[in-house]
Amino acid sequence: MNVKGTRPSMRSSRWTIAWALAVGLILTSIEAWAQTPTGTAADPALARLEQEIARLARIAGGVVGVAARHLESGRRVALNGAERFPMASTYKVPIAVQVLTKVDRGELALDQMITLEPADLSPGSGTLSDLFRVPGVALSVRNLLELMLLISDNTATDVLLRVAGGAEAVTARLRELGIEEMRVDRPTKHVIADWMGIAGPAVWSLEHFRELARAVKPEHREVAAKRFDEDPRDTATPEAMVALLEQIYRGRALKRETTELLLDILRRCRTGEARLKGLLPPGTEVAHKTGTIGGTTNDVGILTLPGDAGHVAIAVFVKSSDKDVPTRERAIAEIARAVHDFFVFHPAPTR
Repeated sequence: MNVKGTRPSMRSSRWTIAWALAVGLILTSIEAWAQTPTGTAADPALARLEQEIARLARIAGGVVGVAARHLESGRRVALNGAERFPMASTYKVPIAVQVLTKVDRGELALDQMITLEPADLSPGSGTLSDLFRVPGVALSVRNLLELMLLISDNTATDVLLRVAGGAEAVTARLRELGIEEMRVDRPTKHVIADWMGIAGPAVWSLEHFRELARAVKPEHREVAAKRFDEDPRDTATPEAMVALLEQIYRGRALKRETTELLLDILRRCRTGEARLKGLLPPGTEVAHKTGTIGGTTNDVGILTLPGDAGHVAIAVFVKSSDKDVPTRERAIAEIARAVHDFFVFHPAPTR
């Protein structure tokens, strides 16, 4: 054995071990930094906001789900964020995304005219009900999008759902965007029929639907409403809805032109003035969509904060509530104001 030859080898070995340990420490530090949570565990102030949201949620009665994400910093809060809630008319947002995806792909044009038939008429469609007095009604895809999102017209929604390729196509688009905990299953007329406890007629007419609705006994309607709250169809978690809103805002769901169109329509939404917008400072920009059915009252959207404070994607869902709608709306407004003010006055994490 050559003793002299072993010393450089030992020094090299020690150096190699030391280097490996140093690299290991660096990699461990990087991994720990990458896994540092952006929620309440990393920011005690967010924990206080979550406590305040839980306190305010009691106003609404029933079960309240909230998710909010500051889009510039990624900081987030939630209450029952992974629980499923009936989307009600907030499901018109994913329907709009699929319709505009078809526009982006050249499969549909915004100025394409769609002829509406009497069988298309759905409950909750005041504007289009009046138009059906004149035969041969035809509206453009853009007109239908505006009616669906601005005034929550259900006939426009069901027609666009058909144009989009059906509920399966909408849900498939959500999966393409990586959103798993949201699904679209039925036209609004069937959603309403199931909530009321009536079987959707084989040959649809609004008059026949109203006759069937009048025949449902109150006790049967109560059972149907409870079953509706437990039905997984046409539901989303608050976190999934916020994820969709973020995809829209960042231009990942749609091309630039169709993203701007969708956000512009949502900013002009005419329903739910007492919900997300109800207690915000005058002039606050909110691109949002509401939803209401039975014990469910929802509002989801993107808040634009003042100055350079950024934007917040927020979803507030209420289900199984026995409170009146104005009370539920007050809870949504209080939660939205708490979230708004937190991210205005806490622009950076508090440690």
